[in-house]
Amino acid sequence: MTATPIVALQKPKDISLGEIEAELSKIWLSQNSGKASPVATRAATFSMAIYEPEEFQQLLGGLGFYDGPIDGIHGPKTKAAVKQAQRAYGLRDTGLVDPETLAKLREKFAEQSSEPKEAVEVSNLNMRGFSISDAIASQNPCRIITLCPELGEDRGVTAQVSAYCPIQKSSNNSLVCCEYITLRGTKEALERASETVSSLMIPDLPKFVWWKATPNPEEPLFRHLASTCNCMVMDSCYFSDPAAEFMKMQQLIESETYVADLNWHRLSAWQELTAATFDPPERRAALVELDRVTIDYQKGNTAQALMFLGWLASRLGWEPVSYSEETGDYDIQHIKLKGSQGREIEAELAGIPTADWGEIPGDMVGLLLTSTNTEADCCTILCSETIGCMRMEAGGTAQKCRTEQVTPLSNQKAESLMSQQLERWGRDMLYEESLAVTAQILKLR
Repeated sequence: MTATPIVALQKPKDISLGEIEAELSKIWLSQNSGKASPVATRAATFSMAIYEPEEFQQLLGGLGFYDGPIDGIHGPKTKAAVKQAQRAYGLRDTGLVDPETLAKLREKFAEQSSEPKEAVEVSNLNMRGFSISDAIASQNPCRIITLCPELGEDRGVTAQVSAYCPIQKSSNNSLVCCEYITLRGTKEALERASETVSSLMIPDLPKFVWWKATPNPEEPLFRHLASTCNCMVMDSCYFSDPAAEFMKMQQLIESETYVADLNWHRLSAWQELTAATFDPPERRAALVELDRVTIDYQKGNTAQALMFLGWLASRLGWEPVSYSEETGDYDIQHIKLKGSQGREIEAELAGIPTADWGEIPGDMVGLLLTSTNTEADCCTILCSETIGCMRMEAGGTAQKCRTEQVTPLSNQKAESLMSQQLERWGRDMLYEESLAVTAQILKLR
């Protein structure tokens, strides 16, 4: 696929906070004055603030493990650097930045010479905020405000502005452009500038916040952004403790904050195929007999498995009753639920160790739905087409089960899912109902 050509109306320029709007206006006046061609279309569809908490990439770079762009994306190069650091410091090399890994990186960084490490990959650090995927920027003209927390001394907030146009409309020879505003400073400095951030969101247009971190309602900046946006977007696949973070997200929803989870969209293929297997009338009638659920996921992140069980329980009217855990190779979670007719349902979530952790931590890999009533026609096996159904079929039930392979979304990366989210920024009642049941399950822990 050929990349979309990028036209730079202005490359990143350092300015003061008070000069941002004037500088952006100057860009458009100079572009569209006189006989300048093509004509550039200014941000007119949405504003989005992005919180880039890639402290781990800065720490990895400062410690000599990482020399890639500081872009907040947990891609192959970042994953390899994390593994290298984990091996160097005697940690389990999962490639995931769990609390233990982050604590060790901070510790080792602090042990280094007190001399500032500002010279390390400065050019890469300065590119943060100007590498938004075409999947987002090419949707519509927009304004992107990126907040880049940095390590070191609190010297206030610095600003840069630029404008890029990823699409040229041949019909009227015009450019559809995005404005980029990047604010850098310590976390404390960015918190002081929270009112400035909200003032930069264009009035009367949808306002999104993409919080690339775990939800933190106690943090002033998080609270302020959540109260001023139409939709707060996160991605639970990188939560270090999904159970705790889901409870925070549920609290946000209960306080009337619109929340979206990009990881929820990764479950759509599993949800749609599960529903399709019960389309035949005789199987749909057998749903009341369903009382055994087994969900396998890639070990390391329980988010997808918990959300899928929450979705299934919310659709079938199951009420969570008890929760227990079993440590070991599979980190099994046992959940008991009660059906509408008092039927007891047992669910098992199992983290499966795999050689390749994959691009998305915690991807679902298998689903078994069955019944203790051997005459009920509800046995269903779904499995990832890349991993197969071996474990699900091991119990000898495969011959009388309906077995299907799930084809994942063509692109499960956060940037692609975010571009889809921008098209449906209103409340997702199905997600909210599913998360509510997930939260009920987690309260039993």
